Amino acid sequence: MHTDTSSIQTKTSRSLWRRFNGEHLELPIKDAVEEAIRREYEAGNKLKVCIGTDSQVKGPETEFATVIVFVREGRGGFMFIHNEKSLLKYSIKERMLVEVAKSIEIAYELCDLFNVYDVDMEVHADINTNPVFKSNEALREAMGYILGMGFAFKAKPEAYASSSCANRIVG
Repeated sequence: MHTDTSSIQTKTSRSLWRRFNGEHLELPIKDAVEEAIRREYEAGNKLKVCIGTDSQVKGPETEFATVIVFVREGRGGFMFIHNEKSLLKYSIKERMLVEVAKSIEIAYELCDLFNVYDVDMEVHADINTNPVFKSNEALREAMGYILGMGFAFKAKPEAYASSSCANRIVG
């Protein structure tokens, strides 16, 4: 089944990016990410960035949370968060692929920045590698999508950006 993510994205309501503490980012996301990278490098920190999206169906709505997780080598981390809601109905496979599309959209927007600053980046998919789980139906397509875009890929249980960080935002 082919999911047209462009029509899905035009039918969702957009909200601002924010920090975990709820503080809204004043800058466009690309500028905020660049500012964060510069600040961390000036403080002597080596960064890795993981991008992931999770979703939860709540009545007639599906809420999506996309996170950009900045991991400081040996020194903790922080994240930027973006929430969206959609009234569209999704099968589990469609929802998993929409999550991946949202992560790839932001990864693609930021990847040149990560190249300039030599920041390793991974896209995390909240898809189980165990075939017993329904989300596994989307694994092959999601992995192909992410790797085909040239991004490093992690799935559960290693996909902490989507499975743990984004999950806490929509959960």
